[in-house]
Amino acid sequence: MSAEVADIIYSMDLGAIQSQLALQCAPLIVGLKISNLFVTSTHNIRALRKTLSGSGLSFYLLTSSEGKATFFVYKEKCMLKYLHEPEVNAFLSEYGYTNNTNLTDIFLEFRRRYAAYQRGEGGFPHEMGVFLGYPIEDVRGFIENDGQGYLYSGYWKVYEGVDEKKDTFELYEIAKETLVCLISSGIDISEIIETYCGDIAA
Repeated sequence: MSAEVADIIYSMDLGAIQSQLALQCAPLIVGLKISNLFVTSTHNIRALRKTLSGSGLSFYLLTSSEGKATFFVYKEKCMLKYLHEPEVNAFLSEYGYTNNTNLTDIFLEFRRRYAAYQRGEGGFPHEMGVFLGYPIEDVRGFIENDGQGYLYSGYWKVYEGVDEKKDTFELYEIAKETLVCLISSGIDISEIIETYCGDIAA
């Protein structure tokens, strides 16, 4: 990240919904990812709903506690297409997801497992990596190696294809910098999302 962009981020209102979306969801917004986790204050939930309404981006509440809320923000059509890929579908079936065509059912089950994990009543639900669009080989590598022995660590821990994944991570950083600069120039995040995602919403 350039020093100029770092200075812009330092001067931003990091509690504002548009700043948070740019910093946490830029790869999703510009079309490089199918989903992102989004963590915000519970006070921002209404603003999130307003910002994403009709935008082509969907969101699903995973947890809410101590004034913070965690969401999946995702592109529904892209997510469903991804979940239908044979390797992805097989992975989810291994982990007990028998209905991989209904996102509501899938996210309900994942939320149940994630809540159990947070209560100390179960292991970490590694399928989160799949729902975030991480490559299956890296999700499996993480599980099989208990998070150790990775070849590179960026947006996720990489176990295969390091050069390709590094290129992807660089694109994610460029996306973040681009959105930060657009916002700093006075363009609202809703307009930015509409520019990139309008065809999905149509």
